Amino acid sequence: MIERYSRKEISQIWELDKKFSYYLEVELAVIKAQVELGNFEPEIYENIKNTAKFDVKRIDEIEKITRHDVIAFLENVNENVDRKFSPYIHKGLTSSDVIDTAFALQIKDSSKIINKDLDELIEVVRNLAFKHKHTVCLGRSHGIGAEVITFGFKLLNLLDMLIRAKDRFNYALNDILVGQISGPCGTYSNIDPKVEEKTCEILGLKPAKISTQVIARDRHASYIQAISLIGAVIESFSIEIRHLQRFEVVEVEEGFSNGQKGSSAMPHKKNPIASENLSGLARVLRSNTISAMENIALWHERDISHSSVERIIFPDSTILIDYMLHRFKGVLENLVVKEKNMINNIDRYGGIIYSQSCLLKLLDYNLTREEAYKIVQKEALEAFNHNGNFKEAMKKHLSDSDINECFNQDKYLRNIDKIFDRF
Repeated sequence: MIERYSRKEISQIWELDKKFSYYLEVELAVIKAQVELGNFEPEIYENIKNTAKFDVKRIDEIEKITRHDVIAFLENVNENVDRKFSPYIHKGLTSSDVIDTAFALQIKDSSKIINKDLDELIEVVRNLAFKHKHTVCLGRSHGIGAEVITFGFKLLNLLDMLIRAKDRFNYALNDILVGQISGPCGTYSNIDPKVEEKTCEILGLKPAKISTQVIARDRHASYIQAISLIGAVIESFSIEIRHLQRFEVVEVEEGFSNGQKGSSAMPHKKNPIASENLSGLARVLRSNTISAMENIALWHERDISHSSVERIIFPDSTILIDYMLHRFKGVLENLVVKEKNMINNIDRYGGIIYSQSCLLKLLDYNLTREEAYKIVQKEALEAFNHNGNFKEAMKKHLSDSDINECFNQDKYLRNIDKIFDRF
C-alpha cells in the first residue's frame, strides 16, 4: 500500500527560512559568548537579540547584487538592527564560521528525528521477532532450501543489524557535531579561541580541534555513509520480503488494503511494491555516499566545491532515510505471515531439507561419510527431480525410530531460546 505520508518535520529543517534561522542563532551565540567573556557589554547582546531579523525575499534581492548569501543575510539583518550595535555582528568571523556551525545544528536536529525513527523501528522488529520466535520456516542458502529455522530468528538478524546501524549512525553523528568560530584560514587571527569554546557550549556543540576555514569533510562523509548503511539494512530485509512473496514461495506478503490493485492487466496480482520502493531508494542513499567522499578533497585551506553538493545530498539523505524508516516500519506492522505455507515449503519433496540429519544418522550404521553422502544425495535428488518423497525413500536405509528422529523439527530449534536470550 502506498502511504500518502508527508515528512514535513524533517524537510522544514532544510528550508531556506530555517537555514537562515540557524545562521542567526550562531551569530547571536557568538555575541552572547563575547558578553559572557566580558568582551562586549550586555546591552549589545540584548539589543541585537531583540531587533535582529531577516526576510528571505530581501536576502534574495541583496544576493542578486552581492552574489554571496552570507553577506546578503548579514546586510538584511543589519537593516533591522540599530546602527550603533550592528558592527558587533559577525565581528572577527568568516562566512564558514556561520555556515559550518549552523550546518551542524541542522544535522543535529535532523538526527533527533532519525534516531526517533530508528527507535520505533527497532521496537517493531523486536516485537515481531519475539512473536514469531517459534514460527518454523525454511532457511535458505543460495536461494535453495537448507534447513529449518524460525521466522523470528530471521527477524532477529534484522534487529541485530539495525542496532549496529544505529550505533554507527550515532558514532558518526557525535563526530560531526562540531562548530568553528576561528576566522579566515582558521587561525583565530581576529577572535579569541575562548569565544569559539563558549559559543559551541551555548549551541550544544563541541569546538573543532582545528578548522582550516572549513570543518574537514571526512566527518560529513562518515555521516552520509552511516545513513546509507541504515538504508542498506532496510534494503536487505526488503529483498527478503520480495523473495518470500514470490508466487512460488508465498511465505509472507505485504499488507494489501481494500480496493488496492496490483496490475492494470492481471487482477490476481499482489505485488511487494513498498519493498521494491525501499530497495530503489537505498541505491540513492549509496550514490550520495560517493558524492560525500568526493567532498573530502578541497583545495588548500578552503574552497566551496563541497557546498553545492551538500545542499543536495544532506537534505535528500536525511529526508529520505526518515521516509524509508517510517515506510519500512509500516511494512512490518502490516506484514502477513503465511505459517502454513512455511510448513509446506519445509515438507516439499518429502522433506529433503532433512538430508544432513539422515547423513549423520547413517554414520551410526558403520558407513563412511562418503558412502552415507552418496546414499542421501541419490535419494534427495531423485525426490527433487521427480517430485518424489525423500522421507519414504530413506525408509529403505533407516529404521522407523531413526526416521522419526531425523525428520523431527525440534532438534533444529533447541538453541533458538539461547539465541533470543542474547537480545
